[in-house]
Amino acid sequence: MAASVIRQIGVLTGGGDCPGLNPVIRAVVRRALKDGIEVTGIRNGWKGLVNNETVPLDLNSVSGILPKGGTILGTSRTNPYKDPQQLSALKENLGKLGLDALIAIGGEDTLGVATKLVKEGYRIVGVPKTIDNDLSETDYTFGFDTAVNIATESIDRLHTTAESHHRIMVVEVMGRHAGWIAVHAGIAGGADFILVPEIPINVDEICAAIRKRHDRGKTFSIIVVAEGAEFAQGQTVLRDKKLDSFGHVRLGGIGDALGEIIEERTKFETRVTVLGHVQRGGTPTAFDRVLGTRFGVKAVELVIAGQWGKMVSLKGNAIVAVPIELATAKLKTLDMELYDIAKIFFG
Repeated sequence: MAASVIRQIGVLTGGGDCPGLNPVIRAVVRRALKDGIEVTGIRNGWKGLVNNETVPLDLNSVSGILPKGGTILGTSRTNPYKDPQQLSALKENLGKLGLDALIAIGGEDTLGVATKLVKEGYRIVGVPKTIDNDLSETDYTFGFDTAVNIATESIDRLHTTAESHHRIMVVEVMGRHAGWIAVHAGIAGGADFILVPEIPINVDEICAAIRKRHDRGKTFSIIVVAEGAEFAQGQTVLRDKKLDSFGHVRLGGIGDALGEIIEERTKFETRVTVLGHVQRGGTPTAFDRVLGTRFGVKAVELVIAGQWGKMVSLKGNAIVAVPIELATAKLKTLDMELYDIAKIFFG
């Protein structure tokens, strides 16, 4: 498709916010304007298309947003395919807006909606976004590096207070189905144990290893646990039973539960720190700013080339195009070779 056919594109951010979204938006606008293409921002993800909430984006709109966390467009966890009325409104508004293409920035859920719309003939290009780094067909997603750096700094700080008070510190980090943040931050922060969703938690082994550490004079321990980790019996610890529009339960609580069990069994004082949304907030790292920028530029180039149903992806050091459908077909779980390296330093 010739570049002259594309006159106006839309861009939206869906799902959980993360550092690096604004660099993508900025890059989309800057690259599009180079070819005289107008950009319309869709507010609050797919909800914005349902409610017809848009804002024109120009150079002034994206000036100064490179170092800002979050997303200037806002976001939501909206699944229009769960509600026929919402889906109908979304399609009607897409027609009214007169967009020649749409760039959807999001994770498995946001891009899952994009995949369905592409099959119905809509012109959509995807940009992968998840701090969990669990989206297939890309080596890394922006936001992940920032989250790991925040978690690592937190672990570093907890080392000194744990050692001073001779305590066990349990640090709960994000990671619904994959332990990428836990392992990267755990290795970088010198954690004594790292617990991930891919491997059931064996409390007996952890408590035995903690006692062994104390026997050799190590009177403190740092345990990093991903929020989606499960005990060996297969019981995920949940904060509540509420579901979002994609059917996901709200995770959290594994750190508190684990801390109570460890203190009860070992009799060593244990404290729990839940990092939560601190990992999502704040300014993106240089890596995430650069990756987001490269993704945004490539997304517009895919639009100009008419590569509908494709997602930008990092493969090695190259930004390439892959089918959105493949990227959302299955989660990218932890590389167990990396976990084996982490285990060398356990205990």
